[in-house]
Amino acid sequence: MPAALFVHTNFPAQFGFVAERLRKEGWAVAAIASATGRPVAGIPLLRWQMTRGTTENIFRPAVRAEADLLRGRAAVECAKALSGRGFRPDLVIGHPGWGETTFLKEVFPAARQVAYAEFYYRSQGADVGFDPEFGPLSLDERCVVAAKNATLAMAYAEADRIVAPTPFQAGLLPPSLHARLSIIHEGVDTGQARPDPAAAVRLPDGRVLDRSRPVVTFVNRRFEPLRGFHVFLRALPTLLERVPEAEVLLVGSDQRGGYGPAAPEGTTWKARMLAEVGPRLDMRRVHFTGPLPHAEMLAALAVSAAHVYYTYPFVLSWSLLEAMACEALVICSDTAPLRDVIEPGRNGLLLDFFDVDALSEALIEACLRPDAFRRLRVRARETILERFDRARHGLPAWLALANGLVPARDGARGGRPG
Repeated sequence: MPAALFVHTNFPAQFGFVAERLRKEGWAVAAIASATGRPVAGIPLLRWQMTRGTTENIFRPAVRAEADLLRGRAAVECAKALSGRGFRPDLVIGHPGWGETTFLKEVFPAARQVAYAEFYYRSQGADVGFDPEFGPLSLDERCVVAAKNATLAMAYAEADRIVAPTPFQAGLLPPSLHARLSIIHEGVDTGQARPDPAAAVRLPDGRVLDRSRPVVTFVNRRFEPLRGFHVFLRALPTLLERVPEAEVLLVGSDQRGGYGPAAPEGTTWKARMLAEVGPRLDMRRVHFTGPLPHAEMLAALAVSAAHVYYTYPFVLSWSLLEAMACEALVICSDTAPLRDVIEPGRNGLLLDFFDVDALSEALIEACLRPDAFRRLRVRARETILERFDRARHGLPAWLALANGLVPARDGARGGRPG
């Protein structure tokens, strides 16, 4: 019986559907995660724990590498525990972004490894330094960015195969790794994310938004400039003034943190942007919902007259693909990796990230002339079905990769995690 180990700090994350399918096909499957990992039925999950933090006053570019190595060492204890139960994976599929995969070959030297390449950091040509509003980086800051790749480079060097979800994300990797690289996007569940004319969103005050009024949606895990939050807020006053019936739904967290520039100490990006544009907004029509359960978020996307997805050149979010699957009109920034998905004027719109007026005008058009964009909305879902449907594309590609790396099924290897 072949055996697979999945390693992701937030398991199941990108790997859950693959792990479940392999288990159903007779593989022995286990997973390693941090405290934020969630169990999947039938798959033993071991959570690593840190016993110490990073060294005080360590050289700044080494902070991330030390933290990753500490997490890697903690994850090895979970691997040892699995080994002690007789579990010997033929295949390890891991996300090395937090360091947990770094030392797994010390416990499972014979296992083939697949490293998920979600992002390889660049001080130029990606997210860092993209937005002039936050100033250029010093040489020291660029060194810190480059040093984030220390344990990623170790993981990719050891991997038998590397998987990146989009051509842009694949292109960030050094050319020397490309021979072992596959582009596989995990895709989205188009049975869940689908058009729903009866969809509705209930607001905290009891009001219900549906398709009877134009609703503009915006989704961020955390509201931040890297995902265009500042540009979107600046586009709203003109929209709300010109389209008095328009409503705006912002789904996500107002917590500090995120992937990009930090908000000034003692505030959040929401507070900062409302201080700038709030006096010009009709806040009775601007609704910050906080994070929503997945089904409610999909309902919001199905209601949407226009869904705004802006990003620095960074990781592609599931929310964009789900919005397209729901036949929302997607209005996106003309940045990577969106160019890998959006064909402007065919399945969505691409606008200059920094042109606030262009975004305002596009939103006004979407709200006032929804029928003009009907074909784009239909084509958006067709794009997802053709390229990003999890069952039709993502899962078969992952299964082919796994079975290609571990072709023999003679019962001599692997084992069930006890």
